[in-house]
Amino acid sequence: MAGEGLRVLLVSGEYPPMEGGVADFTRILGEALCAQGAEVHVLTSRAAGAGPEGSPVHCHAEMEGWGWRALSGALGRLVRHVQPDVVNVQYQTAAYAMHPAVNALPRLARGVPVVTTFHDLLVPYLFPKAGPLRWWANLALARASRAIIVTNVQDRDRLATHAWARRGGLHLVPIGSNVPCRVPADFDPAAWRRLLGLAPGALMLCYFGFLNASKGGEELVRALGRLVAAGHDAHLLMIGGAVGASDPTNAAYLAAVRALIKEEGLGKRVVWTGHVAPEQVSASFAASDICVLPYRDGASYRRGSLMAALAHGMPIVTTEPQAPQPWLEHGENVWLVPPADAEALAAGCRRVAEDSALRERLARGARELHTHFSWPEIAARTLEVYRDVAAP
Repeated sequence: MAGEGLRVLLVSGEYPPMEGGVADFTRILGEALCAQGAEVHVLTSRAAGAGPEGSPVHCHAEMEGWGWRALSGALGRLVRHVQPDVVNVQYQTAAYAMHPAVNALPRLARGVPVVTTFHDLLVPYLFPKAGPLRWWANLALARASRAIIVTNVQDRDRLATHAWARRGGLHLVPIGSNVPCRVPADFDPAAWRRLLGLAPGALMLCYFGFLNASKGGEELVRALGRLVAAGHDAHLLMIGGAVGASDPTNAAYLAAVRALIKEEGLGKRVVWTGHVAPEQVSASFAASDICVLPYRDGASYRRGSLMAALAHGMPIVTTEPQAPQPWLEHGENVWLVPPADAEALAAGCRRVAEDSALRERLARGARELHTHFSWPEIAARTLEVYRDVAAP
């Protein structure tokens, strides 16, 4: 197997049962690497406890915080104990409480080659008015890493202008869906909708993922209001936990969205599932008509919520990407509208809702598009990067 004999240490600020896209990604990637023969360990926050029961990944939930002394000590102990061939940092600054110590991790790894996976390029907190120095911290991490993995075209293009990788280069490896499509065998969407009080023919929109300022929650609520005002019996199902474990700004944004729902008089039309098991996420998708994902920075394959909607074969209304996304086609596998435009979002939802043939085409196209993002393929491509940097 491709990973046989390879010892990998993943570093992640969050890990299940903590809620978060990077937490789920790290678990699924780790288990996919194990399936291809690698021995996988993860250094993560104490809140993860023993990690998921029955997982082949060795969970070391040692981090009370991610400051300089804590990270240096825990990483040093674990490197001596595990003797990994490669350390792979799952980088999203909010998962490390925006502390810059993780940006120096390649210098703390005691000579073990470090691969950094940038889940986004948001910058850490340094000190008030740090300005450009915060971007420099991310470049320092990139330049000190033996290789870089990015999950989307925009981040690849931005980092490609900076020469840093002494050996391993810059690699585009997309993420997959964190939620497998597993609708319970006895699930009856019509009965479930009746329990919610929906009339036959009502339009159920759904949204999946945490809420933050980049996700367009306010445009989503205003679009729902416009549909209702236009005479549609429209409802919105908010699937999953709303804030996650890492980013404290999510709670403030959630409060703003809830206030807007109340202001628009839509409280009885919005249903929140809260954090639910994967099977219930699948059931919620199956009971919905259209998945609406109004990212303010445009659709991108770094978005786990988009990948989950594709995996479930949903007709998707989302926002135009900032950069071309391979295989993403308006009218074939998604319906695209301008970002930060509630009127255009409502019009897009109305267009898809009123055309059953279009909905079927988008659903079929979504399922076909998702075949490009299988976890065994993602693990195999990641192992190629590991093998390259770990070779003597």
